[in-house]
Amino acid sequence: MKHAYVFPGQGSQFPGMGKNLYETNEQAKALFEQANEILGFRISDVMFTGSEEDLKKTNVTQPAVFLHSVIAFLCAEHPAPAMVAGHSLGEFSALVANGVLTFEDALRLVAIRANAMQKACELQPSTMAAVLALDDVKVEEICAAVTAETGAVVVPANYNCPGQLVISGALKGVEIACERMKAAGAKRALILPVGGAFHSPLMAPAKEELKAAIEKTTFRTPSCPVYQNVVAAAVTDPAVIKQNLEEQLTGAVRWTQSVQAMIADEAAEFTEVGPGKVLQGLILKIKKDAVVNGIS
Repeated sequence: MKHAYVFPGQGSQFPGMGKNLYETNEQAKALFEQANEILGFRISDVMFTGSEEDLKKTNVTQPAVFLHSVIAFLCAEHPAPAMVAGHSLGEFSALVANGVLTFEDALRLVAIRANAMQKACELQPSTMAAVLALDDVKVEEICAAVTAETGAVVVPANYNCPGQLVISGALKGVEIACERMKAAGAKRALILPVGGAFHSPLMAPAKEELKAAIEKTTFRTPSCPVYQNVVAAAVTDPAVIKQNLEEQLTGAVRWTQSVQAMIADEAAEFTEVGPGKVLQGLILKIKKDAVVNGIS
């Protein structure tokens, strides 16, 4: 039986995140200072003393969550992972954990990704919405129908767990889709307080910018498989890992399917590494008797 490590994405941040690591571990302190230098500003100060509002800015949130996760992983004593996965941004953390990316290269890519996504968000009104207690196939059908009828793009973006799917797209498309989801029996269809349509075709400009950076970065052979968001399957070929990471910005996060694939491949224990316990909760909704814990 195998030990899986999973890494959270945007939304897990909180004021004070990582401060205890910095104050109690010399290796962690050195990594935070290295990150400050790479990013060109003291992100550690924002993480440790900034407000919730400060941490919501995409160019801060993404590197902050990445740093908390990766530094916690590198500084903790734990069994070697047999498999890794990350939710959206968390996939970059997972690729450091299994040796595909260096800490420095991954942080640079995360910073480029965050800034590119922020710029893409500003190009047109767009958003995301959580749909609860409606069959995935029905959500997919409604999204496709709204896009075809109105020309306003809306797509399934995050398959988080059974009964929880996030949709993403143009503001008009998401609003119409939400009304139809509720009419079709969804318990809730709630627009989320996000600034853009992550994991949708509207992220295409950001994808091109990130792709250019990824192509210049060395991807090494992993120490264990990564279960990537867009394919929800184990991947070990660095060239394929690179391609899937490029597709991730405009493709769906198939988290439910990824966890199911890890369980099918004999994952017996899941350790969430980084801020919060979001992924532990989702995994328990995917498999009620899963063994979950965390490193923060």
